[in-house]
Formats: sequence, C-alpha cells, structure tokens
Amino acid sequence: MSTATRTEKDPLGTRDVPAEALYGVQTVRAKENFPISGFAPLWPFVMAQVWIKKAAALTHKETGRLDPKLADAIVKAADEVLAGKHNDQFIVDPYQAGAGTSHNMNVNEVLANRANELLGGARGTYTPVHPNDHVNMAQSTNDTIPTNIRLASLSQLDALVSAFEGLRDALGVKGKEFDHIVKAGRTHLQDAMPIRLGQEFTAYAGSLDRGTRRVREAADYLRDLGIGGSAVGTGVTVEKEYPPLMNKHLSAISGLSLRIGADRIQLMQSMGDVAAFSAALRVLAIDLSKIASDLRLMVMGPRTGIDEITLPAVQPGSSIMPGKINPSIPEMVNQVCFQVMGLDTTVAIAAEHGQLELNVMMPVIAFNVLLSMRILTNTARVFAEKCVSGIQANEDMCAYWVERSAALATALMPHIGYTRAAEISKQSVKEGVLVRDLVRRDGLLPADEIDEVLDLRKMTEIGVPGGAHGMVAGG
Repeated sequence: MSTATRTEKDPLGTRDVPAEALYGVQTVRAKENFPISGFAPLWPFVMAQVWIKKAAALTHKETGRLDPKLADAIVKAADEVLAGKHNDQFIVDPYQAGAGTSHNMNVNEVLANRANELLGGARGTYTPVHPNDHVNMAQSTNDTIPTNIRLASLSQLDALVSAFEGLRDALGVKGKEFDHIVKAGRTHLQDAMPIRLGQEFTAYAGSLDRGTRRVREAADYLRDLGIGGSAVGTGVTVEKEYPPLMNKHLSAISGLSLRIGADRIQLMQSMGDVAAFSAALRVLAIDLSKIASDLRLMVMGPRTGIDEITLPAVQPGSSIMPGKINPSIPEMVNQVCFQVMGLDTTVAIAAEHGQLELNVMMPVIAFNVLLSMRILTNTARVFAEKCVSGIQANEDMCAYWVERSAALATALMPHIGYTRAAEISKQSVKEGVLVRDLVRRDGLLPADEIDEVLDLRKMTEIGVPGGAHGMVAGG
C-alpha cells in the first residue's frame, strides 16, 4: 500500500489522509479516536446510509435546490458503492462517538470525493461537491442515523423471516414424520404423561411461527421514517417537500414499504420502535434456544442417556475419545441465542439512555440489532439444513422409555383414585415393575379394560383414558 498522503483541513485543524483514500479528514480522526473493536461497520449500516444520500441527491435535484450535475455525480458515486465498490473505504469502528456522526461523515466524504473524481476533480479538494454542503444537504446525523437503523433492519427482514420459515417447515415435516411415535413426556425433567414425538416437533414449528410473526409485527413500526427532522426533529433547513420526496425515493431505491413519520420529533427522541424489534428478536432466540436444548437432551447417549433421536453427524466430537459424536449444531445454536439475548440487553439499556431531543447511543443500537439479525438468519438456515432435516427417531428407545414411565399411573386415576394411583407410581419405581404389569398382577382393573385404559396413543389426545364410565366417586 502506498504511504503517500494528502493534507486536509477541518474545524479542528489539519490531518494527513492516505492519498488513495476516498474518505477524508473527519474519518481519519474517527479512526484515530476509536481503535476499539477492530470491526468494520456492518454492510446494511453502510448501505442504508448510502441509500439516504442517494435519495437526498435525487430529492434536491427534483426541487432544484442542488445543481443537477452535482446531484447526478453523487447518485453515480452512491450507485458504485451499492454495487459493491469501495467497501474498504468505510472504516469507522462500530463503537464510536455518539449519534453516529463519524459514520455519517465517512459516507459523506467517500461520496463527495468519488463524485468529484467523476466530475474530473481530485480527491480531498471537495470541490465542486462538498461532503457537508451537498452530500449532507438538509440532513443531520440526528435524522439520518435513526432512519438508517430502520432501513437497515427492514432490508434484512425478508432474509431472516425466510430462514426461520424454512426452519419452521423443516420442524413441521418432522412433526408429520414422527407423528406415530409415542414417547415419554417429561416435566421438571421427570416422568410425565406420554406425548408423540411428532407433537413435540409440531409444537417447535408453532413456536417459531409465532415468533417470526411477532418479529414481522414489530418491524412494521420501523416503516415510519423521521427523515427531514434535521437537527432536533423540527426540520430546520429542510424544505417542506423533502420528507415526502425522500419517502418516495427511498421506497424506490430500497424496494421497501415505507411511511412518512407523523411526528419527526418523537421518532428522533425515541428508540422504542427499535428496542421493541430487538426484543422480538430476543424472544425468537429464546424459543430457538429452547428447541436446541431439547434436541440435546433427546439425543443424549447413545448408551447412557435417553437416546430418543439421532442427529446428523457433522464432525468428530472429541480429540481424544474415538467415535464420539456431539450435537454440534444445536450447541452452536444455543451460543448464538445467548449472544442475541445479550445484544438485546445492550439495545434496551442504550434505548433507555436517550436524553431530551436525541438518543446518542444509536451506533451501538444499530450494530447490535443488525448483528442479531445476521447471526439469527445464518443460524436458522444452518440449523434446518445441517441438523433438523436429517433427524431420525429411535423408535425402539422411545417405546422402551414410555412403557417404563411412572407417570402412566395418571391414566388410572379416574378409575382407582389419586391416592391409589400415586401408590402404584411409587411402587413401580421401587420394584422396577411396569405400571401395566402391576395393574395386571394386583387386579386393579378388569383384564379386558387394562389395554384400553393404558392405551399409550390415546393418552396423547384429549379424553379420559378408558372412558368416563369407570370414574371413582368424586372423580
């Protein structure tokens, strides 16, 4: 890389800028000030800011406020970035000064320098296109970054929903495939009444369906844009035509369904809509993690656990124990979900920490929400493809454990009462004898009723085992 530099000046003085850089002096200061994580800004955060700059140039061209030649150059520079060029020019650490001014100026400088090149000028001269006067015309960090977070989140929504719908469907397929398999239910990690393996998987699919719909509902609030609020939400330096024109152009550029915010001051003050969306992601992660944990429990073994299912083997499980296969994908899923829960906690604290007209904690809010969406999307896809779609049921083990469940005595309760049923349950455990065999041995039911009362499949549906004709008094 060349070590040549150019000198640029801002209100704080001069700084050397790499000669080949499209960014400028304010970006250099941000890089110097915030060597925190070493992470680059997430692409949706860059993309959405460029969308805003392109839409603003088109808007000002339409109103006549910006010279069409300059507007066209800004638009062309923006299109280059959106096509994947110049990605290495966006260098501000996600952990930066409040509000996201550094990120906003990074984008302003890149687009201004590239626009000037397209017009035959040189990098760093900022003429005829200036980063503040032209690229940032009628904008503030304070209205562009809140708008960015909404646009960036919405831009990733379809991919997230698609991934979770794919996972939901994969679980649903297993629900149908396993519907004939009766297994022991467990509550408190103790024996409970029978359930079908398919019912468990169908319920998992239902949880993700509800969670995904909840995310979509929360995302709808993000469609209200506060662009045009300028510095404090009042719209100073902004033309009246600007908000509707920005909404029109942003909708066309992004392909998103967007709305003009009714109260731009409120949309600047509050990060509540974003916090609610993040919270919906957290709830989705909670259900997802629960599913992964359940699979890890059911796959325990193969000799010393319950061994009710088999997961696809994706890698050797141990560097020292030959033949060991671990539930690697569900373990990854758990870790991602823990991360998402932590990211949401940060979003919640940061959203609360706005003061008066602005929440300056937006950079960390943006990073955490977008990171949550990225890792959840990838996780749902991998979970479906590399784990759920290949799950097999160990029917013999399911049958083995359900017959040995002490909870089967519950089915006897309508016929012999709670107290006697409890004694049978304890006796089964103590003697190591199946509940079914105790009923036969002790003559607790007529011989022709035993199989009907202890019909395992019927226990997995609503109804009274063996019918209500044998109800004990008071039952």
